[in-house]
Parts: sequence; structure tokens; C-alpha cells
Amino acid sequence: MARGRPREFDVDEALDKAVLLFWRQGYEGTSLADLIEAMGITKPSLYAAFGNKEELFRKAVDRYADKRVAYLDTILNQPSSRRAIEGFLMLFTGAESPDGTPTGCLMVQGALVCSPEGDSVKDDLQARRFSNLQRLCERLERWKAEGDLPGDTDTDSLGSYVITVANGLVVQANGGARPEQLQKVVRQFMESWPGKLDETVAAPDICAA
Repeated sequence: MARGRPREFDVDEALDKAVLLFWRQGYEGTSLADLIEAMGITKPSLYAAFGNKEELFRKAVDRYADKRVAYLDTILNQPSSRRAIEGFLMLFTGAESPDGTPTGCLMVQGALVCSPEGDSVKDDLQARRFSNLQRLCERLERWKAEGDLPGDTDTDSLGSYVITVANGLVVQANGGARPEQLQKVVRQFMESWPGKLDETVAAPDICAA
């Protein structure tokens, strides 16, 4: 059997471009024509390498999540919950970086509003966010066991509180709120944090994510 022609584009590079486009415009706000232009490939090449638009979106979210895992691990593995949570929330306050990385979070704003045809995408992102919430609650529980949080801390409620604030920051940043405004919100939130007092920490550079 004759072999097909080799792809004339870098798959990872094309996928990274799709990530940025979906991140800026959302799933339903991004057309196939937008993707073809941004990724610099033809429609047949897109379908051959990534499947349809929904399959491409899931692959883009997978790549986005994989790139952020290391950053989140660095943050959540800190011994101080106060430092970790402030760093986590600060990730969602920055203006668009010089290299064109959008603000906010793809897993939040990728499908904030969807028609019924996009319900499967919305459900997938919701499941991913729930998984992240569970991961955060488990880390809060460990901080409690380590004595960093009070022994009577309701870690499930506290985790939901943190994620709700994070999601609000995403929406505000996407709506044009200035980074310094959102950083003040984070600092105000941290004033009520139940964990031990500690020096605060600036958010790590996540522009490459």
C-alpha cells in the first residue's frame, strides 16, 4: 500500500494556535474559517490531523491543561496555603501578555454561553473544572492535616469559595478589568484567609502556558 503524503505542517504548532484562538473567542465564537486561517492549514488537513471542530477543541483543551499542570503543581505544592492560594488567584488577574497569551482561563471562558449544539463541549469543560475543584479540596485537606489550616476548616466549602473567586476574576479580566484592579480583589480576599500568616508571593510567570 502506498503511503500518504507527509503532513506539511507542525501539528503541535498548529494546535497551539488553535488553543489561543479558542481561548480568545470561545468554542462557538470560533469558526472553521477562523481556525484554518489561524493555524495556517487547509480544511482537509485540519480534519485529517484533528477531526472535526469539537474534536479539535477537546484536543486544544487537553494541550492547554497539560501545559498548566506544572505551574499549578508548583503553586499547590507549597507548604503555605496562603502563599499558594494567592499565587493561584493571581494567575487570573494579568493583562494579555506580550507574546499574545489571552487573559483568563480557557476552561472557564471557552464555553460560557453555548447553544444546545454545544452542550457536549460545555459538559466536558464543566467536568474538567469539577476535577480541578476536587484536586484543590484534597490539597486543602492536606494543608489542614499539616496544621496550616484550622482543624475545623470545611475544605469543600473553602475550595468552592476559591474557585468561585477565580471564575469571577476570569470573567472580569475577559471583560476588560485592569490587572491592578483584580489584584486588589485577590488581596482583599486573602485578608480573610484562615491559613497561617505568611509572606505573600507573586504569581509565577505563566505567559508560556
